Amino acid sequence: MKTIDTTRFFLLTLSLVFAAGLLFVNIYNSVVDAANWGSLVPNSIEAARAYYKNADPGTFYRIASPLNQLIGLLALVFCWKLGPRMRLLCGIALAVAVANDMFTFAYFFPRNAVLFEQPVAGNLDAIRHTASEWIAMNWVRSATVAVNVGVSVVALATFLRGLYGSATTQLRTVAA
Repeated sequence: MKTIDTTRFFLLTLSLVFAAGLLFVNIYNSVVDAANWGSLVPNSIEAARAYYKNADPGTFYRIASPLNQLIGLLALVFCWKLGPRMRLLCGIALAVAVANDMFTFAYFFPRNAVLFEQPVAGNLDAIRHTASEWIAMNWVRSATVAVNVGVSVVALATFLRGLYGSATTQLRTVAA
């Protein structure tokens, strides 16, 4: 394999790994974190605030999400000459990653402020309502990240198919 192809393979694989990592951390946030801090307000939200004193899930996302976008951009640049299908797949993966972050900034950041920064006293109804919205929409966010994962899988498979041919062709060659 040529160096450029090794680089392309590495970037496409890394793009898939980062997108999958973001997906599973996001699902964990829904299944574990949000289920805990949204259950017995105000006690649960106060416990979450105390637990998140030094770091919170955003600490992970502020590192992993920009890296996912950077790797997606590099994959797009390095795979550009492979044709319109690869440009489209890498472009969609990058666009979905960027759109997901825009959605996060616009939708989740204001809700995180209600949940984790505003005083609990006098805001119980707002906190309960916001927690409910946050939990429901985090599944939507997970779905958009799953699209990123799916497109990244197809991009990697398309690259490998172009490099090595189809698996069926490879098996027929070996069997003959």
